[in-house]
Amino acid sequence: MSIETTAANEVTVLAQLSEMLRELLEEYGLDDAEITMETTFHDDLELESVDLVALSGQLREHYGDRVNFATFIAERDLDEIIALTVGELVRYTVASLRATA
Repeated sequence: MSIETTAANEVTVLAQLSEMLRELLEEYGLDDAEITMETTFHDDLELESVDLVALSGQLREHYGDRVNFATFIAERDLDEIIALTVGELVRYTVASLRATA
Protein backbone atom coordinates (compact mmCIF):
# COMPACT_ATOMS: atom_id res chain seq x y z
CA MET A 1 0.00 0.00 0.00
CA SER A 2 1.51 3.33 -1.02
CA ILE A 3 1.84 6.41 1.14
CA GLU A 4 -0.36 8.31 -1.32
CA THR A 5 -3.30 5.99 -0.72
CA THR A 6 -2.85 5.43 3.01
CA ALA A 7 -2.12 8.96 4.19
CA ALA A 8 -4.93 10.75 2.40
CA ASN A 9 -6.95 11.55 5.50
CA GLU A 10 -6.71 12.24 9.20
CA VAL A 11 -8.38 8.98 10.24
CA THR A 12 -5.73 6.90 8.49
CA VAL A 13 -2.84 9.01 9.79
CA LEU A 14 -4.27 8.93 13.33
CA ALA A 15 -4.36 5.12 13.16
CA GLN A 16 -0.76 4.97 11.89
CA LEU A 17 0.46 7.47 14.48
CA SER A 18 -1.42 5.64 17.25
CA GLU A 19 0.37 2.43 16.30
CA MET A 20 3.75 4.20 16.50
CA LEU A 21 2.85 5.71 19.87
CA ARG A 22 1.71 2.35 21.26
CA GLU A 23 5.13 0.93 20.40
CA LEU A 24 6.76 3.74 22.40
CA LEU A 25 4.29 3.41 25.27
CA GLU A 26 4.71 -0.36 25.46
CA GLU A 27 8.00 -0.02 27.33
CA TYR A 28 6.15 1.97 30.02
CA GLY A 29 3.25 -0.49 30.17
CA LEU A 30 0.90 2.16 28.77
CA ASP A 31 0.27 0.67 25.34
CA ASP A 32 -3.48 0.46 26.07
CA ALA A 33 -3.79 4.25 26.54
CA GLU A 34 -6.58 5.90 24.59
CA ILE A 35 -5.17 7.97 21.74
CA THR A 36 -7.43 10.54 20.11
CA MET A 37 -6.93 13.80 18.23
CA GLU A 38 -7.20 15.64 21.58
CA THR A 39 -4.63 13.46 23.40
CA THR A 40 -1.59 15.45 24.53
CA PHE A 41 1.88 14.00 24.28
CA HIS A 42 3.05 15.41 27.61
CA ASP A 43 0.09 15.35 30.00
CA ASP A 44 -1.92 12.40 28.66
CA LEU A 45 0.80 10.11 27.32
CA GLU A 46 3.55 11.37 29.63
CA LEU A 47 6.12 11.37 26.84
CA GLU A 48 9.49 13.00 27.47
CA SER A 49 11.78 14.65 24.93
CA VAL A 50 13.65 11.39 24.34
CA ASP A 51 10.33 9.77 23.41
CA LEU A 52 9.65 12.54 20.90
CA VAL A 53 13.06 11.86 19.35
CA ALA A 54 12.10 8.19 19.03
CA LEU A 55 8.76 9.19 17.51
CA SER A 56 10.59 11.40 15.03
CA GLY A 57 12.61 8.36 13.94
CA GLN A 58 9.45 6.29 13.53
CA LEU A 59 7.84 9.03 11.43
CA ARG A 60 10.91 9.23 9.20
CA GLU A 61 11.01 5.45 8.85
CA HIS A 62 7.32 5.29 7.92
CA TYR A 63 6.93 8.43 5.77
CA GLY A 64 10.49 9.20 4.69
CA ASP A 65 11.59 12.80 4.34
CA ARG A 66 8.06 13.90 3.48
CA VAL A 67 7.20 14.47 7.17
CA ASN A 68 9.84 16.48 9.00
CA PHE A 69 9.08 16.28 12.72
CA ALA A 70 12.10 18.43 13.62
CA THR A 71 10.75 21.30 11.51
CA PHE A 72 7.30 20.84 13.03
CA ILE A 73 8.69 21.06 16.58
CA ALA A 74 11.15 23.87 15.79
CA GLU A 75 8.25 26.19 14.93
CA ARG A 76 6.90 25.95 18.50
CA ASP A 77 7.97 27.40 21.83
CA LEU A 78 8.31 25.24 24.94
CA ASP A 79 4.73 25.81 26.18
CA GLU A 80 3.35 24.86 22.76
CA ILE A 81 5.45 21.69 22.71
CA ILE A 82 4.22 20.73 26.18
CA ALA A 83 0.60 21.31 25.08
CA LEU A 84 1.06 19.55 21.72
CA THR A 85 -1.78 17.20 20.78
CA VAL A 86 -1.81 14.13 18.62
CA GLY A 87 -4.30 15.94 16.36
CA GLU A 88 -1.84 18.74 15.66
CA LEU A 89 0.75 16.21 14.51
CA VAL A 90 -1.86 14.31 12.48
CA ARG A 91 -2.92 17.49 10.66
CA TYR A 92 0.72 18.44 10.02
CA THR A 93 1.44 14.96 8.67
CA VAL A 94 -1.57 14.98 6.35
CA ALA A 95 -0.64 18.45 5.05
CA SER A 96 3.00 17.42 4.53
CA LEU A 97 2.03 14.27 2.65
CA ARG A 98 -0.44 16.11 0.44
CA ALA A 99 2.09 18.85 -0.29
CA THR A 100 4.67 16.32 -1.47
CA ALA A 101 2.29 13.95 -3.29
